[in-house]
Order: sequence, then C-alpha cells, then structure tokens
Amino acid sequence: MPHVRPTEPPDAAASRGGTALAECEAPAPHITEDEGVALRRSPDGTGDAVMATRGFAAGETVMVGFLVGALTGNDSHATLVGPDRWARHGGLGPIVNHSCDPNCGVRLNEEQAFDFVARRPIDAGQELTFDYAMRNFTIDHFPTVCLCGSTHCRGSVTGWKDLSAARKADYGDLVAPYLRAMDADAAR
Repeated sequence: MPHVRPTEPPDAAASRGGTALAECEAPAPHITEDEGVALRRSPDGTGDAVMATRGFAAGETVMVGFLVGALTGNDSHATLVGPDRWARHGGLGPIVNHSCDPNCGVRLNEEQAFDFVARRPIDAGQELTFDYAMRNFTIDHFPTVCLCGSTHCRGSVTGWKDLSAARKADYGDLVAPYLRAMDADAAR
C-alpha cells in the first residue's frame, strides 16, 4: 500500500492501554524518505516541517497515525479523541503544522488514531499541513495569532466550534467524527 506506516515506538502497544503519558515518552519518529514524507526545515526557515518526498493524489492516505498514550488533560500537543478525552499521537503526526487552508485532513483509523489524508493533490517537496480544528473542538494552548500565511487565514488558530459552517462543509468527512456530534450538543 503506498502510504506511510510509521514504525511504532517500542512501548507503543503497552501505552495504548490508557497509561498517563508522563510514564511513556515516545522516542523520535522512525520515518524515512522512501515512505513518502520526511522531517525537514520549513521552506521559510522558521522551524521544522513535514514534507512530502513524493506526490500524493487527493484522497490518498499520506501518513498512518498511531497513539502513544492517553493523557489526563489537554496540552499544546494533545489530541482530542472524544468528548473530554485526550491522547498523544506518535511519529510525525504531532509535528505537522497548522494551516487555515490545509492540504491534508484527518480520518479516524481502526487504532482510534488519526491518519492524514490528502485533501487535494500534494507534490513532492510540498509541506504537509492540516487545520488543528479538524480534531479539536477548542484550541486552548496556542498563540492567538496564526502564522500559516494562507490567503484563507482566519488570523488565529481556532477550534472546530469557531469555524464557519461553510468551512466545516468544505472539510467534509476529513475531520474527527465526534466534532459534528459535539456541534449538535452545543447547539441545544
């Protein structure tokens, strides 16, 4: 299958059982360029970025997600995995940068982690991005100013609850499934 299957950290299987993350820090990701992605300096030189090392078609899985541990609360790299439930992803997933006009969306996999899926064609050498609102109802631990540089930039990194109805519709099914249920609950 032509998508990334990151090598799991040695303790990943054990840590999926709900241990607090403080007990199971993940080692550096084991992803090589021949798997389609690589960690590199961002094109603007401001930090790290996950870059495509080959092209991906729209709808193609770019990276397969896996969890390395449950968390007792939210933090800057936590992922909402259900109402009031947080976990930490392993591999390069936590390093993928935010964009208000992302080239990737997320899809929940059988391991209850999020795969990154191309929303549109991605060329080799292009940075992979996703909207952090695609898997978080609120964003509590990010600066107020967004630096994505997209022509569709919202000006701040916001959660799902703050997206317009048009943006939510544009993302289609490439968002965490519990977000739509949380939207319905919030509207009541």
